Amino acid sequence: MKNLSLLCLILLGLNGWSQSAVIDGTVLEYNGTPLDFASAVLYAASDSSIVKAEFTDAKGKFAMYGVASGTYYLGVNFVGIPDYYGASFDYEIGMDKSLGDIVMSSPDNTLNEVIVTTTRPLLEMKPDKMVFNVDGSINATGSDALELLRKSPGVVVDNNDNITLMGKNGVKIFIDGRPSPLSPEDLAAYLRILQADQIDAIEVITNPSAKYEAEGNAGIINIRLKRNENIGSNGSLSGGFQQGQKSRYNGSFQANHRTKGTNFFGSYNYYDGATVNDFFLYREQFGLRFDQSNLGGGSWRGHNYRAGIDVFIDNKHTFGVLANGNTGSGDWGMNSRTVIGPAYNAGLTDSLLLATSNSAYDRYNHNLNLNYKFDNGEGTTLNVDLDAGIYDNMNRESLPNRYTSEDETTILRTIENFTEAPTNIHIYTGRIDLQTGLFDGQLGLGGKYSFVETDNTFDFYDVVEEEHLINPDQSNNFVYQENVNALYFTYSRQWSEWSINFGVRMEHTHSLGTLTAMVQTGDEEVERDYLDFFPSGGISYKPNEKHSFQLNYSRRLRRPNYQDLNPFRSKLDELTFELGNPFLRPEYAANFQLSHSFNYRFTTSIGYSHTRDGITRFTDVEGQKSSFITWLNLSDQYNYNVNFSMPISITSSWSSYTSITGFIQENKADYGNGRIVDLSTTALNIYSQQTFSLPDDWSLEVSGWYQSPSLWGGTFEMDAMYNIDVGVQKKIAGGMGNVKLSVSDIFWSTKFDGVSTYGDLFLRARGNNDSRRVRLNFTYNFGNQKIKTRKRSTGLEEEKNRINNDS
Repeated sequence: MKNLSLLCLILLGLNGWSQSAVIDGTVLEYNGTPLDFASAVLYAASDSSIVKAEFTDAKGKFAMYGVASGTYYLGVNFVGIPDYYGASFDYEIGMDKSLGDIVMSSPDNTLNEVIVTTTRPLLEMKPDKMVFNVDGSINATGSDALELLRKSPGVVVDNNDNITLMGKNGVKIFIDGRPSPLSPEDLAAYLRILQADQIDAIEVITNPSAKYEAEGNAGIINIRLKRNENIGSNGSLSGGFQQGQKSRYNGSFQANHRTKGTNFFGSYNYYDGATVNDFFLYREQFGLRFDQSNLGGGSWRGHNYRAGIDVFIDNKHTFGVLANGNTGSGDWGMNSRTVIGPAYNAGLTDSLLLATSNSAYDRYNHNLNLNYKFDNGEGTTLNVDLDAGIYDNMNRESLPNRYTSEDETTILRTIENFTEAPTNIHIYTGRIDLQTGLFDGQLGLGGKYSFVETDNTFDFYDVVEEEHLINPDQSNNFVYQENVNALYFTYSRQWSEWSINFGVRMEHTHSLGTLTAMVQTGDEEVERDYLDFFPSGGISYKPNEKHSFQLNYSRRLRRPNYQDLNPFRSKLDELTFELGNPFLRPEYAANFQLSHSFNYRFTTSIGYSHTRDGITRFTDVEGQKSSFITWLNLSDQYNYNVNFSMPISITSSWSSYTSITGFIQENKADYGNGRIVDLSTTALNIYSQQTFSLPDDWSLEVSGWYQSPSLWGGTFEMDAMYNIDVGVQKKIAGGMGNVKLSVSDIFWSTKFDGVSTYGDLFLRARGNNDSRRVRLNFTYNFGNQKIKTRKRSTGLEEEKNRINNDS
């Protein structure tokens, strides 16, 4: 790290020789008035990627420094005025280029009163990512972040809240550019609290560059939260209610105050909701059948907060402090009834297992970020982040089990247990990133340090005559420590129709997992130490204004989630449970993608990936009657995918967006004793949205998705699912507020059904949840709507992504 810092300082000192030239211009309204706070964006003509962005000053002027040689075009946008896009032009490094006066289009001046409305596109295709604009969707309103991910093109969220992208698991979730350390279950709990009115957009990055952590073999999904962009004071209030089988409601407040030297910002959100869930599991093993019906439901409530300050020391140096977090609690109850009998005779019942699972949980997550940014205005930036995060979880669960006769009149045996499982996770990270010009291109250098410690305790009690007696054979403690040190470099450059980018990230990982049992028999330590290199790169070619081609490659890594290494047992009933695996290995993936863009709108991509030691879900047997779900490494997983996106305007009042993703997936592994995995599937995912502009500030939206039969985990073959939503919106209060009403999953069609055959176990799982809901949401904006704020991310997100938030 000392050597890296020294190199950064040297490059800062040497960079000035090539960064004095400027591209400038003046933006005017249609009547010649200078337009301040307009966004001037410089795009690469080869692939429409953003090269530089600036805001205009009070005189409408903007200036861009440190631009490499190439062919570019300029875009200007401002709320309430049609966007401007200029002709492409050539630029040579070291020259000054004036674009002169740029006059924005005028509204229709034949009307007595002019009302200009603008709509963000639902989806934006960019060279390195796909952006799903939540504000562009009426049916997104009232949804939580987990439901929004289900609507995102190419993204699938299964019945267990596992997220896949283009048919691949191992996706990393970022919040505002910061990787989340949460486990899939804890992440799902947090995303349920995070509401649509707090979210600006969802970015899908299938091939991240070396600047990003190597974690995430399927790519990155970044949930970008809303930020005020006005000067002075402003804010918004929002509230929502939805009703299905159970009701939910939420409210939020956001505020921002900016002066010449400081910017204060903050937000708060509260959410309270409930759900029901029906889950049916039929299994056969060793000649026995177990036909299980589970009827469950639960509730959750939580608070999100975010507060910070940016201090603008001068026009080059900025210092910021950001605190954010969430607290939540909830409960879950499940009544289970299992018919037990011989597999060869469906009419014969030996006994019944009646089980009740009642659990309660508490979540506490608090993060602190210190940030320094240097920007000389000529193409050189230096960003430093220091982060600390605390994640404390507590789960308590009561598990009474009764074996009875077929008619439930005779109790054959009663077993009652109680578990208490606190988890404490501490994360500390430091990150430095430098961007500077070099050889007519852009050089990026950086490094990161992270240390994570997770302390998991599992206390298992036998309940005898209402007395809790600790069971030392099933109680233990698991401590996991992990240190990752990383260095990276990236470089990009453009020549006429061609542009390239490449980089390498080096990561050294040392981890130690220690299991301490209450009964000292076979305590285990699992220690790993490994050094990896992750190259990435791409090449773009744009032969003319209508066509552009990109070819990208990246090598990615997925480490196990912290709690998935924990060998504790989480029981559904006496005979079914979930089990962690401390011997999980990290998985590695090589990803290739070729994409074509036509007329800046229609995008087609073809991808291939090979994953080694893929981490996935498996079901297996223990003894004659018990079964469990755990995590194992596949030998190989192959994925071939194609995606086509088509945003079009059918009429002046009807816009349409459709995304089609198809993929072939193959899972292969051999665990011995006849437990062989050799499965393949060809699957299709379709998302479509139709938006209609109606008179008097009304609009209508119909959207839906379809998921064809596919694979889940290592061995489950799932049936098809689909979903249809419809919603209307009305703008009120002069456009400062809006009311949205929508109905989700009209036909209650997001029911899952699948089968698995693995070794001595056959399973069929099916079920549904409370997905058909009516939503009503109101939002009102107040204050000055022209504030600019600094967009920030921190260095903690990667580690946060790997924390499990079981609910």
